[in-house]
Amino acid sequence: MADVTAPSAIDDILAEHAGLEMQLSDPALHNNPAEARRVGKRFAELAPIMSTYGKLRTAREDLSAARELAADDASFAAEVPELETQVQELEKALTDLLAPRDPHDADDVVLEVKSGEGGEESALFASDLARMYIRYAERRGWKVEVLDANISDLGGYKEATITIKSREPSRDGVWSRLKFEGGVHRVQRVPVTESQGRIHTSAAGVLIYPEPDEVEQVQIDEGDLRIDVYRSSGKGGQGVNTTDSAVRITHLPTGIVVTCQNERSQLQNKIRAMQVLAARLQLLAEEQADAEAAAGRASQIRTVDRSERIRTYNFPENRITDHRIGFKAHNLDAVLDGDMDAVLDALGEADRAARLAAE
Repeated sequence: MADVTAPSAIDDILAEHAGLEMQLSDPALHNNPAEARRVGKRFAELAPIMSTYGKLRTAREDLSAARELAADDASFAAEVPELETQVQELEKALTDLLAPRDPHDADDVVLEVKSGEGGEESALFASDLARMYIRYAERRGWKVEVLDANISDLGGYKEATITIKSREPSRDGVWSRLKFEGGVHRVQRVPVTESQGRIHTSAAGVLIYPEPDEVEQVQIDEGDLRIDVYRSSGKGGQGVNTTDSAVRITHLPTGIVVTCQNERSQLQNKIRAMQVLAARLQLLAEEQADAEAAAGRASQIRTVDRSERIRTYNFPENRITDHRIGFKAHNLDAVLDGDMDAVLDALGEADRAARLAAE
């Protein structure tokens, strides 16, 4: 592995950080909220690197001084091994921070859950998954908004669209934590509709994609859109207002459909739906430009079928199993209540190891 802690590897980061610091101190930046957020986000991404580099530089200086003093006074020699260890640990930490990263790690996300095989049971499980992500987001202090939900007769989700946003810019944003959740999720339990107490297996699908600040840069031809308006509905189909405020936008060239009924007005729903459509189109453009990424992201949901699963939720054994990395834990109840850090940490570590190995 190349020594990313060498001066040639860190100089660009130092120069970029200095430039961002100057931009943030410029009062004119606050007249452009979108640019201010972009600069602030990038500055936050570099903060851990700058902090670790500063500590490493200090530790190296201390080690050099201790070695010089030890040459004249043996009492200083005892400090050398401890400082050598500290330098090695900081070098490793900086190497990890400078390792190749997903460019979307700091982004917010749009998350869709869809029921699959299993009828009402699948819809109820889809709502359990949505609740799991919402609870996890709440634990992290993130902002959650349900843009649209098609609710089944028993209160499950036939499909739902949710946005999750961090409240402060961060190097490790929402995408960095939830990007591995796309795919087919399988559940094994006794459905509420099962009168004989038999365990059934059903599935729900999750699609997740980044929603960067720059979604407005995606060019959308109004002539490529079909926009339908309809009356928003609540649980069980009950009308929640008396105007046609809900919006469904179909992008005719790609067939992508986005709906939004959470906002109070038709105009607000249209604006929000257009933002989500832009994010979907941006993801599609990235997939087309990068065949490897296309293979990875397109495989999130091929068919919502029980046999194609990334994770199994076994209720009788209170067990969660992630089949991609062989992760198993017997705290399913806690995971569904939003305690997802263990499985997400394991997925992140596996991804990090793969990135380092690919260098």
